[in-house]
Amino acid sequence: MNPLKCLATAAVLCVLFAFGLADSRGAETLDIAVIPKGTSHEFWKSIHAGALKAQQELQEKGQPVRIIWKGPLREDDREQQIQVVENFIAQRIDGMVLAPLDNRALVAPTERAIRAKVPVVIIDSALKSELPASYISTDNKKGGQLGAQHLSKILNGKGNVILLRYQVGSASTEEREAGFMEEIKKHPGIKVISQDQYAGATRDSGYKAARNLFNRYKEVDGIFCPCEPVTIGVLMALKDIGKTGKVQLVGFDSGTQSVEGLKNGSVQGLVVQNPLKMGYLGVMTMVGHINKKTVPKRIDTGVQVVSPENMNQPEMNELIYPPYEKYLKEAK
Repeated sequence: MNPLKCLATAAVLCVLFAFGLADSRGAETLDIAVIPKGTSHEFWKSIHAGALKAQQELQEKGQPVRIIWKGPLREDDREQQIQVVENFIAQRIDGMVLAPLDNRALVAPTERAIRAKVPVVIIDSALKSELPASYISTDNKKGGQLGAQHLSKILNGKGNVILLRYQVGSASTEEREAGFMEEIKKHPGIKVISQDQYAGATRDSGYKAARNLFNRYKEVDGIFCPCEPVTIGVLMALKDIGKTGKVQLVGFDSGTQSVEGLKNGSVQGLVVQNPLKMGYLGVMTMVGHINKKTVPKRIDTGVQVVSPENMNQPEMNELIYPPYEKYLKEAK
């Protein structure tokens, strides 16, 4: 087995084992806030589902837990996310599982929460602070490297490519972009013709940014997108200009439209995370920490490249069709 997978598995087992040994707090219900970057994209619905899965399992083990799901609608509304955190501090919630929109702007409110005895577990995207109990995410740099390797492979090692970035301050996507650029430089036949443009937080802004790029650069062979809204925005733009399948698109995350693109040939690869697992371990880790158990400081939830060739393999199929609707329906 890959040694990195062994370490990741050991970390996960450590969290679950720690909770299994946790002292019961009797009938006292733990209120755990799960705060995503946004609430509209499918990625966050899977995070929510994972948190609800953990809630269900914990309750079955005799640990009452109530998940409170609240975050900004848009993934660029830093002030709204900060306000959500501040409100939960005022409520003296038992713990927060936070996906910070900005790796710097969320430091102060997060550290205020911890000083106020409200523990915090960070998920998805890093924060420039050592105070949170744990950080649970994809190895985002590796994800970007895998994206570059796959794009070079399908272009046979030559061509003009674009990196369309997400937004400043989003640590997860910045790490993916850095990984992509680091790896793509190892392929001398690949020329990056644009790497300094940002798509913004929505599919519409991504679409506009992509249209501008395709208007400016006529000879484009491939493009890398570091998250779901950018991927969908680019897919929409390629469809509009009649270049789906001609410009090789490697995206990130497994939204319905991008997975459909894998099926119909308009997307040539997706770097896929495991958001359901991330939400699940976020809550499990928080409860273990509240119960004064030692939890891993860093947990890697894994990353894979899904292509039209391997998407029907069972392990890949499970990643691109996460059963989030099941848990969301059961929670209603």
